Amino acid sequence: MKIQDFSRLAIVSILSLGAVVSCSNPDAAKTNTSTNTGTEVKANPCASKVNPCASRANPCAAKAKSVGGPLAKELQGNPVVVDVFASWCPGCKNIAPTLSQLKQEYSDKVNFVVLDVTEQAKLQATATTAKKLGLGQFLEATKSQTSTVAIVDPATVSDVQK
Repeated sequence: MKIQDFSRLAIVSILSLGAVVSCSNPDAAKTNTSTNTGTEVKANPCASKVNPCASRANPCAAKAKSVGGPLAKELQGNPVVVDVFASWCPGCKNIAPTLSQLKQEYSDKVNFVVLDVTEQAKLQATATTAKKLGLGQFLEATKSQTSTVAIVDPATVSDVQK
């Protein structure tokens, strides 16, 4: 009986030793055991590179000064936030709650205009509204760029038109 107990103990010991060895990390002894949290800060690989666009003029700079015509009187006096919206646009859905909150908070200081380009029927009504507000050319230029949000300063628009 003693031989059977001894052989069981030997087998269990060998299996335990095998489990411990196979579960250990061979690279653990080679790594630094400092109190590192596991996040390593790496240098930005692009930091030393030159920005290829730095020497070029902003292609949108001329567009930023004008929406194509004077704004309607109802939009004068306050900045105008124009949202080019479509119900099928994921970006539009993402920014809609933020714009809604901004509208609630700043409706007395900012004019909010939503240009809905979801479908052809709505686009025709939107084009009519945009023309009435002085945003007709802006809509033509941006109707395919859903989730575009532009901030227009009426003073800038009137200065450009003079």
